[in-house]
Amino acid sequence: MRRPGPSERDSGQVTIEFLGMTPTILITLVLMWQFVLTGYTFTLAADAADEAVRAGTAASRGERQGACQAAGLEKLPDAWSGEITCGGTGYVTAEVRLEVPVLFPGSVAFPFEVTGHAGAVEEETD
Repeated sequence: MRRPGPSERDSGQVTIEFLGMTPTILITLVLMWQFVLTGYTFTLAADAADEAVRAGTAASRGERQGACQAAGLEKLPDAWSGEITCGGTGYVTAEVRLEVPVLFPGSVAFPFEVTGHAGAVEEETD
């Protein structure tokens, strides 16, 4: 009886190792994508809060709330849902709360929110 050589004993080994690693590779890619979405949500919240405050300081006191919210919502993509709260006299503040999507923006969201804050001194108008 002939003994198999080294190349015959290892046949199929690469295929088995690849199949064993595929779930680990896929899970790693999914987690990395989710971390990117979470970071992007933080960036969107901060950017929307900055824009809301900028519009709020430029608007008159009676129109401040509406202008602040409209400017903040305009900066957000449709897939991210959240709420914008504006307030303050003399020092205008805005707080943006966004839900972090799970894998695909516009679909299911995690049960926690990302918050962005901004503030600016009110502009003097004559």
